Amino acid sequence: MNIIELDEVTSTNSYMADHAGSLPADTVVVAHSQTAGRGQRGNSWEAEPGKNLTFSLLLRPTSVTAVEQFLISRAVSVGIAQTLQQFTRGSEEVCIKWPNDIYVGAQKIAGILIENSLMGNMITRSIVGIGLNVNQLQFRSDAPNPVSVIHLRGQETPLRPLLEQVVESILGWVARLDNSEGREAVTRAYDSMLWRREGLHPYITADGEPFQAELIEIAPDGIMTLRDTDGKDRRFAFKEVHFVI
Repeated sequence: MNIIELDEVTSTNSYMADHAGSLPADTVVVAHSQTAGRGQRGNSWEAEPGKNLTFSLLLRPTSVTAVEQFLISRAVSVGIAQTLQQFTRGSEEVCIKWPNDIYVGAQKIAGILIENSLMGNMITRSIVGIGLNVNQLQFRSDAPNPVSVIHLRGQETPLRPLLEQVVESILGWVARLDNSEGREAVTRAYDSMLWRREGLHPYITADGEPFQAELIEIAPDGIMTLRDTDGKDRRFAFKEVHFVI
């Protein structure tokens, strides 16, 4: 594991993209502080300097095609969620909120931003940006539901050992994508960890339509199928529907 530590950077994903040509697979860039950390949907990622893990992991898949790219998101999500299970207590459960936010109960503990590069129909490079709340006690952004490892444990967690655990777990799951049996294991693990995987829950479409629905499946391409209270199956790509929290 090649780990590059930076005091400050605009974004670890941006830094990795600028230097990826000269870096080996599985390189990690971790920053003490990000001045322009990025999350999904173009959102910023709040992280108090020195309190959390903000890092990017360079993957060089050899057998994942463009149409199969959601497998990478599945594997990364499972790797993070599995690592965090050691910190939960009582009825708390580590879940994956589609497509790849990591939740503990109804609170968000980690976010993932994956940027893939293609050659033909094959993914040749994936830059996986991860923000994991670890020792931050207070959040000042308008994020509705953040939580940190310190809230779960009641004490601070050393960052470097946790970083290594998370990365090792991710790499273990990503390695399974090299064969069909491993891919099936990744998919099963992902599906078993899905947030709101049972029962009716509120959603709202991108154009503002609220509705109640149950989760039916996440397709290989990442499309989510929900069944509404009228019994109609509705399929959504990322950004086309939002969970009501």
